[in-house]
Amino acid sequence: MDEAPARPARGRSTDRTTERPGPSRSRPARPDTDRSRPARSGSDYPPRRGPRVTATEGGGTAYRPRDNQPRESRPRQTRSREGERRESAPRQSGPRLPVPDTITAEQLDPDARAQLNSLPNDLADTVARYLVAAGTAEDPEQGYEYAQAAKRLAARVGVVREATGISAYQAGRWAEALAELRAARRMTGNDGFLPLMADSERALGRLDRALDLIREADTSTLDRATQIELRIVESGIRRDQGLADAAVIALQVPELTSKRLRPWSARLFYAYADALLAAGRTEDARNAFARAAAADPDGETDAADRLDELDGVEFEDLDDEYEDSEEFTADPG
Repeated sequence: MDEAPARPARGRSTDRTTERPGPSRSRPARPDTDRSRPARSGSDYPPRRGPRVTATEGGGTAYRPRDNQPRESRPRQTRSREGERRESAPRQSGPRLPVPDTITAEQLDPDARAQLNSLPNDLADTVARYLVAAGTAEDPEQGYEYAQAAKRLAARVGVVREATGISAYQAGRWAEALAELRAARRMTGNDGFLPLMADSERALGRLDRALDLIREADTSTLDRATQIELRIVESGIRRDQGLADAAVIALQVPELTSKRLRPWSARLFYAYADALLAAGRTEDARNAFARAAAADPDGETDAADRLDELDGVEFEDLDDEYEDSEEFTADPG
């Protein structure tokens, strides 16, 4: 492995030397059971943005799963009560959802838009705007609602079912995500959904089914990013099974030691760090988290925070310190 890069300084730090590194006092401690996080297929490192619409130069968009979005929603072996309420919540019907005026049908990727050609022009434009809105929504629930609005208008279009499945996945509706992505796979023949499907099975605690989906993938037909996502999900499954060493091995790919960074490098390094941590290789995990943080300058994963926890470093809020100072509180008169 390459030598771990140094972290950029952030604020003023005090080094807490303890027998065991712990989290900063400025953040609540994570339970021990949360140290080794399940992967998302689009995975927990961090969750994907979905559905697949991202802004591109000139105002256009590319329609693809969300690659880098910081959010603490991760698959678990059992669903939370909140997730159960989401699954059982009735879908909205009635008036169409308003879409911001800044969103246009032309922002949808041409390949995705081509799948809407079977619809009347006005309807195709409306559905396209819903898909763009779903892909650019910061709130997963809002993105889900936009995707549902598109589905109500064009449920027989593969790209719409794909968008609905990815949005359900982002919102933690694992069973619904599986159903929608299965439908999209049947309609389009696209195996690129397999990582999300396997990760949804994992989130529902069906590890054998998740592994079956991974094994059935024909990797020769998948791009490298999707192959890596499958590995990340497989590693998480092995950790769930208590096979920490197998989780590490699943992620030992050539890209781990390559100096070339890809869009998914931070996710791979992060997943590898989690696997190493679960295997009790704390120093190696520290190095991998450092690489993930260095590959993620925008802070779209929490790799830097995880690194701080392992180093036992506390960062003080300089703004709060200034506000508490006598200079700040003194009467200006």
